[in-house]
Amino acid sequence: MTPELAYFLKINVAIVLFYAFYRLFFYKDTFFHWRRTALLCFFAISLLYPLLNIQGWIKAHEPMVAMADLYATIILPEQTITPLQEPTMNWQELIILFMKIIYWSGVLLLATRFLVQLGSIIRLHIQCPKSTMQGVRVHLLKKENGPFSFFHWIFIHPQSHTESEIGEIITHEETHARQHHSVDVLISELMCTFCWFNPFIWLMKREVRGNLEYMADHRVLETGHDSKSYQYHLLGLAHHKAAANLSNSFNVLPLKNRIKMMNKRRTKEIGRTKYLMFLPLAALLMIVSNIEMVARTTEKFAKEVMGQTTTQVVAPELEIATLPELPAEEIQKITVPQDKKVKEASETHSKSVPDSIVFEVVEEMPDFPGGVQGLMEYLSKNVKYPAEAHKAGIQGRVIVSFTVKKDGSIADTKVARSVAPSLDKEAERVISTMPKWKPGKQRGEAVNVRFTVPVMFRLTGPETPKAEEIKQSDLEEVVVVGYGPKEDSTPDAVGVKTDNEETTFKVVETMPKFPGGTRGLMQYLARSIKYPVIAQEKKQQGRVIIQMVIGQDGSISNAKVLRSVSPSLDTEAMRVVSNMPKWEPGLQRGQAVAVEYTLPITFRLQ
Repeated sequence: MTPELAYFLKINVAIVLFYAFYRLFFYKDTFFHWRRTALLCFFAISLLYPLLNIQGWIKAHEPMVAMADLYATIILPEQTITPLQEPTMNWQELIILFMKIIYWSGVLLLATRFLVQLGSIIRLHIQCPKSTMQGVRVHLLKKENGPFSFFHWIFIHPQSHTESEIGEIITHEETHARQHHSVDVLISELMCTFCWFNPFIWLMKREVRGNLEYMADHRVLETGHDSKSYQYHLLGLAHHKAAANLSNSFNVLPLKNRIKMMNKRRTKEIGRTKYLMFLPLAALLMIVSNIEMVARTTEKFAKEVMGQTTTQVVAPELEIATLPELPAEEIQKITVPQDKKVKEASETHSKSVPDSIVFEVVEEMPDFPGGVQGLMEYLSKNVKYPAEAHKAGIQGRVIVSFTVKKDGSIADTKVARSVAPSLDKEAERVISTMPKWKPGKQRGEAVNVRFTVPVMFRLTGPETPKAEEIKQSDLEEVVVVGYGPKEDSTPDAVGVKTDNEETTFKVVETMPKFPGGTRGLMQYLARSIKYPVIAQEKKQQGRVIIQMVIGQDGSISNAKVLRSVSPSLDTEAMRVVSNMPKWEPGLQRGQAVAVEYTLPITFRLQ
């Protein structure tokens, strides 16, 4: 649901509630000026309350945050987590398109009607002769039409009325003019134009028009005109047609209600206090609207990556990766994890992708010629440990980012994290001279994709190279191993022993899989993670890295925090990971084995 549609729906919901409230409490009293104020406030609040931002106040109150969490858990996942679909026209899109056509056709028709009526009044103002009657300037209608007014223009056909009736009409219409009742009429007409499908807006418009006539009738009787003769006068004009509907007509129907209101006993003054009751209703609407917005900020949404050059990230954003370990002998001194970093691709809103847009993740990621094995062979042949760094004993991780263009070429190569100039230069050189890749695709179309490759330079002993333990990270790594004279080698093993003597592997032939795959994992995390209120209040954000072991039966064990941000965020990440359902276990040589897995979870405040 787009923000514009949500705003529009909130307006119409408020109109329904306000009309029901009006009929329940204000419909039968005689406080016409208060009723007018209330009706105008209903329109104003309906338009403004969805725009008022009190999210800070909502977040400061625990019950409100609990309601937002409940809303996000029960309602939002169905609206925000949607599978990617092919950009083909289906029956749902046809229905939405048809509804849009109907709506805008109605708006266009009513807007045309509005302008025609406004034009007819202006035309009468120009064409009708002017005169002064009983000290009031009026426009003399040439045809026998009912009297009416529009702002300070009063229109009357004097030949159709007696002198006393003209006095009643002028008093009535002058009341409309002095109190600017035409403003109310225009506002109600414009609201009906844009919310025409809502029957309650038409009922609200009728109440506005009727109340304005009650005010004018009350003023006529206050000036001393006889009540019965005035009512008979109204009945006599019932068959007269107004020259324009966009005006305050003297003989607005239904006359029965006007006559009943003129004969009604005045409401007691204490009844005015009930008009304050609509303030809690307005406050409730504003709170509910902001709870909905807070719920959306605490629920993970897919990024909008097409049709715009920037992305909006809401808390919490979930990023998933795991780093397996391979022995150095198998990859000729170059170690590359088998799993790619996974992010959920968001649904796009555009069929063509401008060249300026660079994706972080797409449906079909770019691929090096020959796949991962080809990339390892290329790196093993081309990466050289700089002599200067080797002599100085310099080692560390250089993070290089680059863009795989639509044609597969490498561009925008730069060092995102530096270690030393010599290592930076070597890592950047090898990446920038890579051959063309198979480009990434989004909805079948080649797009630009951003890659980040950490290259780990490490020195080991002078003997035959052994496997160097790969530290857990939230990024895929290429480890370049050099050999120095001072450091000891590490044992040659892929798996390690856990506390219960079960061999735990860092990498296996078939890695563990969450039920439903990557999308299922993302949906589980989106539903389960709740941004802690304490962390929101303290504006705490960052990446919590959880390490866990997925056992032979797929169960989660030995979960621990590798990288901490704050106690509240750490606890929340641990809670969600510990409550995961069983995974499909990893397989090594056809047998289920325990596999160590790393899961970074990034908490970000909007």
